[in-house]
Amino acid sequence: MDQQRFLEQLQIVLDPSKGNVKSATSVLQNEFYKQPESLLFLIQLIISHDLTSLKQLAAVEARQLVPKHWTRISANQRPHVRSQLLQATIAENDGKVRRAAARLISAIAKLDLNDGEWADLPSFLQKAATSSKQEERVVGTYILFSILETMGDAFGERFRDLFALFGNTIRDPESNEVRINTMLALSKMAMVIDEEDDQASVKAFQGLFPSMVGVLKDTIDAGEEDRIMQAFEVFQTLLGCDYQLMSKHFQHLVIFMNQIASNKDLAEDTRVQAISFLMQAVQYRRLKIQGMKIGEQLVMSMLQIVTELGDSAADDDDITPARSALGLVGSMAQQLPASQVIVPLLKVLRQFSEHSDPNYRRAGILALGMCVEGAPDFIGTQVQDFIPVVLRLLDDPEVKVRQAALHSVAQLADNVPQDLGKQHEKLMPMLLKNLTAAMQAYQGEEDGPNIEMMKAGSSAIDAMVDGMEKGDASPYLEQLTRLLQRLFQHPDFKIKALAASALGSLASTVESAFLPYLDDSMNSMHEFATKKESEDELDLRASITDAMGEFAVAAGPEKFKIYVAPLMLACEEALSLEHSRLKESTYILFGSLAKVYEEEFAHFLPGVVKALFDCLDQEEADIEVDLGEGASDLLGKEVTIAGKKVKVAAATDDDVAGEDGGIGDVEIYDDDEDDWNDLTTVGPIALEKEIAIEVLGDVISNSKREFLPYLEKSIEKILPLAEHEFEGIRKATVSTLHRAYAALWDVEEEAGHIQKWQPGLPLRVEPSPRLKKFGEVLMAGTITVWADEEDRTTVMDTSRSLAENLKLTGPNLVSYPDVLEKVVNIVMALITKKHPCQEELSLEAEADLSDMEITEFDWLVVDSAMDVISGLAVALGPDFTQLWKRFDKHILKYASGGEALERATAVGVLAEVITGMGSSVTPYTAQLGQILLRRLGDEDPQTKSNAAYAIGRLVEKSHDSATVAKAFPPILSKVHNLFTIKEARCQDNAAGCISRLILKHREAVPTDEILPELIESGILPLKEDYEENEPVWKMIVQMYKWEDQTIIDLTPKLIPAIKAVLGEPEEQLNDETREQVQQLAVFLQQNMSS
Repeated sequence: MDQQRFLEQLQIVLDPSKGNVKSATSVLQNEFYKQPESLLFLIQLIISHDLTSLKQLAAVEARQLVPKHWTRISANQRPHVRSQLLQATIAENDGKVRRAAARLISAIAKLDLNDGEWADLPSFLQKAATSSKQEERVVGTYILFSILETMGDAFGERFRDLFALFGNTIRDPESNEVRINTMLALSKMAMVIDEEDDQASVKAFQGLFPSMVGVLKDTIDAGEEDRIMQAFEVFQTLLGCDYQLMSKHFQHLVIFMNQIASNKDLAEDTRVQAISFLMQAVQYRRLKIQGMKIGEQLVMSMLQIVTELGDSAADDDDITPARSALGLVGSMAQQLPASQVIVPLLKVLRQFSEHSDPNYRRAGILALGMCVEGAPDFIGTQVQDFIPVVLRLLDDPEVKVRQAALHSVAQLADNVPQDLGKQHEKLMPMLLKNLTAAMQAYQGEEDGPNIEMMKAGSSAIDAMVDGMEKGDASPYLEQLTRLLQRLFQHPDFKIKALAASALGSLASTVESAFLPYLDDSMNSMHEFATKKESEDELDLRASITDAMGEFAVAAGPEKFKIYVAPLMLACEEALSLEHSRLKESTYILFGSLAKVYEEEFAHFLPGVVKALFDCLDQEEADIEVDLGEGASDLLGKEVTIAGKKVKVAAATDDDVAGEDGGIGDVEIYDDDEDDWNDLTTVGPIALEKEIAIEVLGDVISNSKREFLPYLEKSIEKILPLAEHEFEGIRKATVSTLHRAYAALWDVEEEAGHIQKWQPGLPLRVEPSPRLKKFGEVLMAGTITVWADEEDRTTVMDTSRSLAENLKLTGPNLVSYPDVLEKVVNIVMALITKKHPCQEELSLEAEADLSDMEITEFDWLVVDSAMDVISGLAVALGPDFTQLWKRFDKHILKYASGGEALERATAVGVLAEVITGMGSSVTPYTAQLGQILLRRLGDEDPQTKSNAAYAIGRLVEKSHDSATVAKAFPPILSKVHNLFTIKEARCQDNAAGCISRLILKHREAVPTDEILPELIESGILPLKEDYEENEPVWKMIVQMYKWEDQTIIDLTPKLIPAIKAVLGEPEEQLNDETREQVQQLAVFLQQNMSS
C-alpha cells in the first residue's frame, strides 16, 4: 500500500486547496479503504503524526473501518496496536483528538471483549480513571463512556464496580470534564438498567443522582457552555429511562430546572435548555408532573418569563427563554389537566391584562392563545368570562399588545369557533378597527408594526369568519370584502396571501351571498395565479389556489364554471414547478372542485387521478437537518428549509454534539451514532402524499360512480401506505379507504345491486361481490393499523372512520371471520387505556387510571373508541345485547365519573346504544334509567342535555312499562328544568325528550301545562339539534290527530314555528317529517280559512 499517496488523499480532504476532494474521496473509498492495512496506517497516524486535524480525521475514519478490518489484522499485531493506541490517547493533549480516539478504542473493544480478548482493558481504564494525573482521568472516564455507549448492556456484570468508581469520579476535585464524562457514562448505564432485574444498580444510581445535579449546577456557575449542554443532555436522556432511577429526586430536579429557567442572570441558552427539559418532562413524565401538583407553579414561572419578550415580534421564531416558556405553557395545556394549567392562568389573566407594564399584558394574552389547542372544550366554556379581557387588549394603547391579542383571537377562533363566534358582535368591530388603522397608518415601509398588525389582523379575521355561522357573517360581508380586496393590493406578498386566505374563508362561510363579489375577487387574483419567478410568488400562488377553491364551493357549479378550465390548466403547470406548498394547494383544489361538480367532475378525472398517482409514486428520501441547540422544542412541528416544508419527527441523543469532527464525504459506512442536533424529519414528499391521499378520498366520495374505473387501482396504490413510517400518511390512508368503501356502497345501493342493509349478524342482506372483497381488504388494513398504532391522532381517526362506516353501511365490515372479536378487543383496550397509544399512561400510572384527572387529548382517544361502540350498536341492533355485557361496566363507570367530559360522552353513548338495541334494551331499563335520571340533574349542561336525549330514547324503546311509568314524574321534573338552559342543546333535547314521553304515554304527561310552555317559550323551531325535530313534530301532528284541545288552542302561536321549520335551512327536517308537517300546514290552513 502506497502510504504516501494515502496520506496525500487525507490531506486533500482536510485542505481542498491541495487537490480535488471528490477525487480524493473516491481514491480513499475504492483503493485504500478496501485493504486491512489502511486501518493500521490510520491508527499509526493517530499515534505518531503531529497535525491534530489529521489525527482527528484518521481516528474518525479508522473507527468506520474497524467492523470490516480489525479481525483481519493478525492476532500477533493486535495487542501491540491496542497498547500503543491506548498510550497515545492517554498522552494526547488535544481534546477533539482524544475523544475521537476514545471512540475508536470503544469500537475495537466492542469486537474484542465479545470475543474474549483485551481482558485487561477494564482494569487499565479503572486505573486511568483514578490516576493522580488529571489528563489520564479525563481520558479514562471518556473511554469508559464510549464503551458503555457502544456496548453498555454487555457490561452489566461490571456495574457494581463501575458505580463504585463513578462515585469518586463524579466528585473529581480538579476537573469538571471528568465529572461530565462520568455523567455521560452513567446516562448510558441508565439506558440498560432494568428496575425489576437489578435493584442494586437502581439504588446505586439513586445514590449518585444528587451529585449529577451538582455537576450541572457547577458547570452553570462556571459558565462552561459546552459542558452545560452535555449535562442537560444527560438529564434529557434520563427522562426516557426507567423512572425509578430518579424517582426519589425527580420533583427536586423539576423545581431546580424551573429555578434555572427563571434566573435572568444566566445565559439564554442555559435557560432555554432548562425549559426544554421541562417540556420533555411534561411530555414523557406527565403523570408524575401531574401527581406533584406543580402545574400552577410552572405556569406562573413561565408567564413571568414570557414578559421578557420585550420588543420582539409576537410571531418571531427565535428560540429564546420567553419563546420557549410560551411553548411550554402550550405543551402543559395539552399534557396536563385544565385544573393545573388553564384554571391558574385564567385566575391571573385579568391581573396581567391590567398591569401597567405592557409586557405583562402581552404575556397573559399570548399564553391564553397558546393554551386553547390543548383544552378547547374547557376553554370554550370560559369564553364568556375572559372575552372582556380580550376586547380590552384589542384596544390597548400599545401596538405589541394589540398584535398579541390578534394572534390569540386567531388561535381561539381556530379551536373554539362556535363559542368565539357567539361573540362576533363585540369582536368583529375590534378586529376591523385594528386592521383598518394599520392600513391607514402604513407609509410604504417594508417592515415594522404596521406590517405586523396587518398580518395579525388578517389572520384573526380569517380564523374568525371561518368559524362563524352564515347568518352571523353576512352583515360583515360588504365591509370585509372591500377591505380585504384593498389589502390584496398591498405590495407585501405575505399580506397578499393572508388577505386571499381571509377572502376564501369569508366566501366559504357566506356561500352564495359572496356571488356579487366573485368576479372582482377572481380577477384581482388572476394575475398572481400563474406567477412562478420566485419563492415568494409561488407561496402567494399557493394561497390564491386555496382561496379559489373556497370561492368555487361558495359560488356553486354554474357560477364558477367559467373559471374551471383556465384554473385546471394552471394546476397542470403548478404540479411541474416542484414547490411542495403549491402542489398541496393544487391537490386540495382538486378536492374542492370535485365537491362542487360531483359526478360532473368526470371530465377532469383522468388528469386528476394521474396527478395524485404521480405524487404517490414519488421516491422519498430521509432528510436530516442540523437545527441547532434547542431544536427539541420543534419536535412534531413543520418548518421550512430551503423552500421545502418538512416535519421534525424525532431527535437522536446517541452522540455528543460535534465530537467526531468527521468529514461526511469520506465516511463510507453508516454510523448509527449521529449528532444529537440532527433531527430526522418527515420530508416534503411525505407531506405531499398525505394531502394527496386525503384529496383522493374527497374525489372518490364526490364523483362516486364516475370514479369506478379508477377505484381498484386507487386501492392498490394506497393500501400499502397503511404501514408507512409517517403517521400522517397512515391516518390519511385508513380514512380514504373507509371513505372509498362508503362511496362504493352508495353507488351499489343506488344502482340496485344491493338492498338496504339490516342490523344484526349473521348478515340478513349480502353485499355485492365487489363490496365484499373490498370490505375484507379494508378491515384487514384497518385492524393492522388500529391494533398496534402508537400515534393517538391516527388511532382516533381510525376509530371514527370505522364508527361512521358501521352507521352508514351496517354490520358488513364486522361480518368477516374473527373481525368482530378483534374490533371489540381493540375497543376494550382503548376504553380501559391499555392500548399501545396509551402505553405511557400504563407505564407511568401507579394507581387506577380511571381515578386520575384526564386531559382532553387523552380523553379523545377513549371518546373515539366509544364512537365505535355506538357504531356497533347501530349496525348490530338487537344483537348488540351480547356485546353490551362486555362494555356495560366500563361505560356506566364513565357515566358516573368525576369528569364532566367523561360523563357527557358516556351518556351520549348510552343514548346510541339504547337506540341501536331497540326493544332489546328492555331488560336494562331499570339499570339505565336510574343512572340517566341522576345525570339529568348533573352540574354539566352537556351531560344534562345528553341525558335528556338518552332517557327519551329509553322511554321510546323499552317495553318495561311499569318501570318507565314509575320514572315519569322525576323525568318530567328534571327535563322541565332544561327548558331554561340555552347552552349545550339542552332546550332542543328537552323538547325531544318530552315529545317522546307524550308519544309513549300521553296520559302520564300534563300536556296542558307542558305544551304551552314548549310552544310559547321560543324553543320552537329548534335551533341546533335538528334531529330532534322528528319526535317534536311527530308529537305535534299526533296531538292534532288526537284532537287535543290544548294543541288546538295553541295553533296561532304554532303557525310561525311551522313556517320557519318548513323554510331554510332545509336540513331542519328529514323527508318523512317534512311531509307530515306540510300536511299539517295544509290541514290548519283549510280549517282556519273555514
